Amino acid sequence: MPAPPARQASDVVIAEAGLPEGGRLRIVRVDSSRIDDLLFVLHRAAAALSETRESLAEALERGFGVLAEVDGASVASLLVTLDGPAAALSRVAVHPDHQGRGIASTLVQCTIDLLAAHGSRTLRVQTRSEFAWMGAWWRRRGFVAVEGQPPFETWQGNLPILVEAPTADSMRALGERLADLLQPGDVIIATGDLGAGKTTLTQGIGAGLAIAGPVISPTFVLSRVHRGAAGRPSLVHVDAYRLGSFDELEDLDLEASLADSVTLIEWGGGIAEGLSDDRLAIDIRRGLDPEDETRLVFLAGSGPRWAAGQLEALR
Repeated sequence: MPAPPARQASDVVIAEAGLPEGGRLRIVRVDSSRIDDLLFVLHRAAAALSETRESLAEALERGFGVLAEVDGASVASLLVTLDGPAAALSRVAVHPDHQGRGIASTLVQCTIDLLAAHGSRTLRVQTRSEFAWMGAWWRRRGFVAVEGQPPFETWQGNLPILVEAPTADSMRALGERLADLLQPGDVIIATGDLGAGKTTLTQGIGAGLAIAGPVISPTFVLSRVHRGAAGRPSLVHVDAYRLGSFDELEDLDLEASLADSVTLIEWGGGIAEGLSDDRLAIDIRRGLDPEDETRLVFLAGSGPRWAAGQLEALR
């Protein structure tokens, strides 16, 4: 591994965190000043041996690059191409010494968050068909295969809508606005750290649905049913924190009320996706400043139910 590259003034740090097995991971948006680092990762990963500085420079004119660095050394990379509200990912590569550490997933997720913050609406990405796990990764995130010519498959999906909630009241207000878009059969999967605001958002949804009585987290009973006002669906509120699989979620018999209610599952990421291909994923995160109470709310719709861009009304 070469010595860490000098930090460029044009670098923009997207995220920074410690790795479980040691080391400091930093995700950085870069421009053509870091071509040599992008090229290093691509060649070491054997992802694009024919790539040159010239071809990368041409690609960067249509977008930007993203590097993952561990303790300052470049270990993973990708390129983003921009075309109005549409974006595409290419040249995703991980240095062989750092594969299997979850760095690629973090790199891609941080890039998706960055694109959402900048207002990009759709994303395309190519994967190699022999790596079925790559396609499965995108499918779990609501992407669909749109075309493909072996050995490649092309996936396309909608990017999340990003809404900032500076206070608990603004989080509840977001929930009320979201309730105006909801209809019977909708499935919402809410994720976020403890205290991020999942229940506060759900309380806003309950208010928007004119739910009678308080909406509290169903931590100990796992599931609560709140009846909606006349003409509005009921709200089925589930806490999946103690559930380890979709089979355990099925034991709650949610299918019995699924078609007639709005079903919201807190801590449901990686568990509840099997309930419906049409679903709304909500990921609530704190900002980088621990003194700032602002929450960043990423809302991503999957399936035909959300294909018409209804979430744009929440911006």
